[in-house]
Amino acid sequence: MATPAANVPLAGAADPAPRAPAEARNGVRAVTLGARVAQQIEDRIVRAGWPVGRNLGSEHDLQERYGVSKSVLREAVRLVEHHGAARMRRGPGGGLFVTAPDVAPAARAVVTYLDYAGTTVDDLVDARLLLETRAVMLASERLAEEGVGLLRSLLEQESRRRTEPGLWSQDLVHTALCELSGNPALLAFTEVLTRLTDRYAHTVRRTSKAEATRNKELAGRSHEVIVEAVVAGDTARAYAELTGHLRGAAAWMKGGRTGAGGPIAWQLLEAPGAKLSEMVAARIQDTIAADGWPVGASLGSEAELLERYGIGRAVLREAVRLLEHHGVARMRRGPGGGLLVTAPDPAASIDSMALYLGYRRAGAEHLRAVREAIEFGALGPVTARHGEPGIAERLEAAVRGRASGRASGGDGAPPATFHDELVHLAGNPVLSLFVRILAELRSRQDGAPRPGPAARTPADPAASGRAAGRERAHREIVAAILAGDESLARHRMRRDLAECDDW
Repeated sequence: MATPAANVPLAGAADPAPRAPAEARNGVRAVTLGARVAQQIEDRIVRAGWPVGRNLGSEHDLQERYGVSKSVLREAVRLVEHHGAARMRRGPGGGLFVTAPDVAPAARAVVTYLDYAGTTVDDLVDARLLLETRAVMLASERLAEEGVGLLRSLLEQESRRRTEPGLWSQDLVHTALCELSGNPALLAFTEVLTRLTDRYAHTVRRTSKAEATRNKELAGRSHEVIVEAVVAGDTARAYAELTGHLRGAAAWMKGGRTGAGGPIAWQLLEAPGAKLSEMVAARIQDTIAADGWPVGASLGSEAELLERYGIGRAVLREAVRLLEHHGVARMRRGPGGGLLVTAPDPAASIDSMALYLGYRRAGAEHLRAVREAIEFGALGPVTARHGEPGIAERLEAAVRGRASGRASGGDGAPPATFHDELVHLAGNPVLSLFVRILAELRSRQDGAPRPGPAARTPADPAASGRAAGRERAHREIVAAILAGDESLARHRMRRDLAECDDW
């Protein structure tokens, strides 16, 4: 598709009907008109194929298109810029220009929710293992000469950097393997998870120069084994080395503090070039996290916050809008008011990641591959819980299309399926969040919410027979789980997914 000149506004048909209000999509409440306009601008970018460099129009053009005031439009533009989807350029020839987003805004949104959800190091590493082992298999199958050259050049870069001070900023070999898998969803999720691992490793403990050098050498040797195993097509060896490498990293991170089995103490490190309001929002969120996320507590009045952070009112109010957008805190006006801590909804991270995956052009088959990796990974933890009180009842409810808890879709998310509830029961907040992101992106691609089990009341006999067959398959999976037979459950799950047409 030809790309028009960068200073030509995006033209063509009128904007499509805006997405349903966020509270009807995935549980986040679009509390302002500006947030809804931001959603419409982002939808417009995605539907146009994310034409980086294209001008969406001047501030005046956009005001007229969306029928809003200058202040509302500027709030919308701030959110679009925060997501990395576009940036406003002032002056002659200016306008709102589409940009290539970095994964950082999505990573920040994910941190917000996972912090509140009590994510542990093991949760993080378990999620990485599920996704990266799938990437290793795909990369090995698709590897060409160029890919071999890329991987070995990264190993050379790592070797040269082992003498540099400090920790590595990214696990480039890990993300390169995901890129070579050809699955943009695997790559995007792994980019987020490696950044979160890196962020935590930078803050969890102080490391001597000797220990840092030793860690780099160990990581480098593991990367060499993984790369050469992938090049040779020896996926079993690559799996084993990757597992040991990530488990070793988890042990090192947990060894740096007391209460190692508890939630991760995240720290929101802003990307270079972050606006002052974003930095202030991150500092406020760090304070909330350090205090254990005391929902309902007041962080101070507007006047107190202005003095504490040494900023102007405009910067503080923009920071507060960002916090409200992510469900971190809200400002209550009037006597006894102030900035109050709130319980984050995952919807902000779902939206941010779904938007980024849209930029990466993740299609249905890409999403399905990630989904299957997550679901197979959930079977082990769920089977291990088979004797716990209430598990049998929840599995039976899921078979009948009455999933409980956050997986149910009762907060406005797409209705949950039997497979959604299985992932939720595994107890890993990273995997639960990722499944919701996949469902949201799939529903956007369909242009309508994904039907849940309760909505499937087929009228024709053939459809009714298929639904009955799916229910029987799910009951067989549940029977294996409740018998503690993980191998049989995996066999039946594999057969069920092969026949599943939901995706």
